[in-house]
Amino acid sequence: MTHSAGPAAVAVKPDPPRWYRWIVLVLISVAMFGNYYIYDSISPLADVLKAQLGFSDTNIGLLNAIYSFPNIVMVLIGGMIIDRIGTRKSTFLFALLCFVGAAVTVSSGLLEVMAAGRLIFGLGAESLIVAVTTAIAKWFRGKELSFAFGVNLTIARLGSFAALNSPSWAGSLFSDWRLPLLISVAAGVISVAGTVLYWIMESGAQRKYNLGSGGETDKVVFSELFRFGRSYWYIVALCITFYSAMFPFQTFAVKFFMEAHGTTRELGGFFSSMLTLFAMIATPLFGLLVDRVGKRALFMVFGSFLIIPVYLMMAYTGVTLYVPMAMMGVAFSLIPAVMWPSVAYIVGQERLGTAFGLMTMIQNIGLFGFNLLIGWANDFSGASAENPGGYALGMWIFSSLGFLAMLFAFLLRRNETGPEAHGLETITVVSRTSSS
Repeated sequence: MTHSAGPAAVAVKPDPPRWYRWIVLVLISVAMFGNYYIYDSISPLADVLKAQLGFSDTNIGLLNAIYSFPNIVMVLIGGMIIDRIGTRKSTFLFALLCFVGAAVTVSSGLLEVMAAGRLIFGLGAESLIVAVTTAIAKWFRGKELSFAFGVNLTIARLGSFAALNSPSWAGSLFSDWRLPLLISVAAGVISVAGTVLYWIMESGAQRKYNLGSGGETDKVVFSELFRFGRSYWYIVALCITFYSAMFPFQTFAVKFFMEAHGTTRELGGFFSSMLTLFAMIATPLFGLLVDRVGKRALFMVFGSFLIIPVYLMMAYTGVTLYVPMAMMGVAFSLIPAVMWPSVAYIVGQERLGTAFGLMTMIQNIGLFGFNLLIGWANDFSGASAENPGGYALGMWIFSSLGFLAMLFAFLLRRNETGPEAHGLETITVVSRTSSS
């Protein structure tokens, strides 16, 4: 923030100390932990919902698809809200919606009520991710940004890991569909608590430290949405194809492993959580690596390439599931560690909330459509324990998305090695520090 200079100029506040920044990061990441747990609480329950409530794969796909539906618009509005009211108020508001959504979902076994709960949850969840992402960019821009994103995702994905492995540590609760979902309500309480503590920490920091713009900006001009450069749109295209190949797969993964590969629910949950386990460990490491060497677009090409063969391996070969899930785990660690921080180098901070919101909005178009499409494909092909080959159609759809993701990553790489480059291939923490 700029002050007029003069003989009695106000003393410049120091930057927040490193330990303060990392405490802030942990607190907003705890909010993400609860968010991720609630999202992944449906997948291990898929066969229970089918048995006890008579849900079809299309119904189960709807419970995750409807999460994405409001975000086709809401997350963009959420990005604008973040740019207007700041990250403190917005993280609390969106975490509160996550809690309410989880509570509504568990309140009734009617598909309409559960879908309404997931819709309310979706209204808050993706906007909360955008708010947290914007907050991290504000606190760590020009510092250990990619590593900070990696640590954030590690803590957040611990929520996914816990949810997907809940058949192992809370197996006795799976006798009733409602009991595991009560845990997700508790996760919503944790999410709200994390945002309250973050609010307290950042309010204290504003009095003592220099926080730059503080997150509040002038009015967002809607026409600015169309002024983002080519590299930004390649990243958006990579985002929608990559995540559409990952999260809709996880919606049905436990059921797929049980019916097509004969695993137990506990082992199926573990295989699905391998994506999360890899990401928890490797995302911060990839973030550190990228902060040091650059080459962000090149890393995204490699990560996208990894997911092309994995679905066909699971559909047509007898190779142990550890191999394709490990390959997916590396990609699931690498792409997010590089992709989200890259936006902060391409877009100015005053439009960062809107940029992340637009990107997440388009991502949710893919998640909404592909959750419904894969549920329909499974029902259309009669996918079941008696007909495991019925899952092949969905696997081909996922593999095609992997190819498109690699194509967009390649186009990004080409743009970032040409005259329109923003430094994604060259900027490192060392080079930024030495030039400042």
